[in-house]
Amino acid sequence: MTEKDASSEKIISDAMADPSPAKSMGDPGITPLSPSHTQQNDTDQVPSGPSFVVVVAIDFGTTSSGYAYAFAKEPECIHTMRRWEGGDPGVSNQKTPTTILLTPDRKFHSFGYAARDFYHDLDPSESKHWLYLEKFKMKLHTTANLSINTDLHAANGKRVKALDIFAYALAFFKEQALKELSDQTGGEFDNSDVRWVITVPAIWKMPAKQFMREAAYKSGLVSRENPEQLIIALEPEAASIYCRKLRLHQMVDLGTQTTQNGFSPSDNVGSGMSQASPAAKEHVRRNRQSRTFLVENVIGELWSELEEGDRYVVVDCGGGTVDLTVHQIRLPEGHLKELYKASGGPYGSIGIDYEFEKLLCKIFGQDFIDQFKIKRPAAWVDLMIAFESRKRAAAPDRTNPLNINLPFSFIDYYKKFRGHSVEHALRKSNVDFVKWSSQGMLRMNPDAMNSLFKPTIDHIIQHLTELFEKPEVSDIKFLFLVGGFAESPLLQQAVQNMLQGRSRIIIPHDVGLTILKGAVLFGLDPSVIKVRRSPLTYGVGVLNRFVEGKHPPEKLLVKDGTRWCTDVFDTFIAADQSVALGEMVKRSYTPAKPSQQVIVIHVYCSEKENAGFISEPGVRKCGTLRLDVSGTESTAARREIQTLMQFGDTEIRAMAVDVSTGRTVKASIDFLSH
Repeated sequence: MTEKDASSEKIISDAMADPSPAKSMGDPGITPLSPSHTQQNDTDQVPSGPSFVVVVAIDFGTTSSGYAYAFAKEPECIHTMRRWEGGDPGVSNQKTPTTILLTPDRKFHSFGYAARDFYHDLDPSESKHWLYLEKFKMKLHTTANLSINTDLHAANGKRVKALDIFAYALAFFKEQALKELSDQTGGEFDNSDVRWVITVPAIWKMPAKQFMREAAYKSGLVSRENPEQLIIALEPEAASIYCRKLRLHQMVDLGTQTTQNGFSPSDNVGSGMSQASPAAKEHVRRNRQSRTFLVENVIGELWSELEEGDRYVVVDCGGGTVDLTVHQIRLPEGHLKELYKASGGPYGSIGIDYEFEKLLCKIFGQDFIDQFKIKRPAAWVDLMIAFESRKRAAAPDRTNPLNINLPFSFIDYYKKFRGHSVEHALRKSNVDFVKWSSQGMLRMNPDAMNSLFKPTIDHIIQHLTELFEKPEVSDIKFLFLVGGFAESPLLQQAVQNMLQGRSRIIIPHDVGLTILKGAVLFGLDPSVIKVRRSPLTYGVGVLNRFVEGKHPPEKLLVKDGTRWCTDVFDTFIAADQSVALGEMVKRSYTPAKPSQQVIVIHVYCSEKENAGFISEPGVRKCGTLRLDVSGTESTAARREIQTLMQFGDTEIRAMAVDVSTGRTVKASIDFLSH
């Protein structure tokens, strides 16, 4: 270090010998010792954690969930979970619904089809005391100040802690997976041999990702002492990793064929197979029966068409969210590089359910529907299940109407509530495209059904259109359409119309399992994605030397004759900046008083790429960095704590070292508001 640097550092640290008098939002007791931004490219030395016998990935979806696994010894063999009992007519069930049932005294009872069927068979007088939850994952995306104490509402209106529900669900999957692994290996399978992967949407903010991790700790999936046993994977990244392995018989290329009217549920992408050879058909048929997928170690045929630098987009359309990521290929190993920060929004297929609910409110009255949901929650669930299977039959060129069974208790309760029949309500409402059929069904003409899809699909198309206008998103070779909602012929057609042949649209078979299989591959090799983009700008508030003309006078603070500028935003990383895996941002901090035991530093974030001050609009406090410096007291006149933050992974991590003693300082970064 040059003498000049040393002296300038001295001034800063002396001025900070007692807590900073920064009056507004700056943090007491910190000042940058090293304002320079150093980066360290340790890409080659990413620590390879303990070795695991098996990787189990859990796809915790808004509407359905499941798990898959692969043994480290045979990574090309991905097993998806056993078939679930239950299941709905017209809906193929490789996954189970994300529904959970608690007993009246709030103990876990069941999950998935089992929860739904049990709840459904309860007597209405009894069922209102049980707590039934579905589609609750969206709460993590929509809650602005998510905390450990965030609540969810059960179907009967009662509140439960979200953390408990997520922990119950993860504990259920842990138990199921370990049971299956024990049966497979013929002995008790030990949880410590498992590396767990949980998938989350890429557009989730840090608090939601951390919430998932907290739920995993609470459920006993992994322990706090051993955080690296759990990896949080981003859904579209997982899909991207799987898509590179695709062989031509494992997908449908929308450009080369026309989808026929919907897919038959037994054969996910039946229409695309009609031109295939008998051998390919046989292969697909066999593959369907077995729950084991062979991922050839070679790179898929599709991938062999990609050259160094080629770009593709993954559009992950799930139940709750739609996630868009743009990847570029780096050869020879086929590593991936993210080109544009993940984007998307809450435009998943449950949007269609809400539209259906709005339609029912229009016909039967909001007051009745609200009342019916609370008084007959199990019948409401039945009605939505009936709608779900018809929703899957919607297609652009359908001409015959779709019939939706109304549960008897709906018809009965409506008559009691209103004093006239359901049929009368339909005649009186001016919704002309929904009729009453004498068999006790709602009869919707196809246009009516398609109009329920429209708002959700319009959102997705608008988002894709904006994405394709970005300079980073030009020359896209392929667009992979994945996630359960990708099966919808209406959505496929809309995407085709929007792209006008600019990119090839590829839909993998078993599109609902794409993320699950990719998450297993990611767990086997998390370093496959080498470069990511930061979704937000992160930094801290510090004091800097006041410079006339550069700094606003209201930020001036004079202390012992030295002029300081308060609230300066010291940027760690900027929004949409590319970060390599393992790349570190280094900062040094010094405790304000020698006796200080803990340094707490507030972390701020902003959507804008450059923020000057932490007091600017759009900059918000989003987390805290805690450095536990107790037990590292030293005789040095001034202690320097060097902090390393890693932003290139799916989660942000912090480490710290006391420079004078070389000892590790406990550092943690927390994004959940307490």
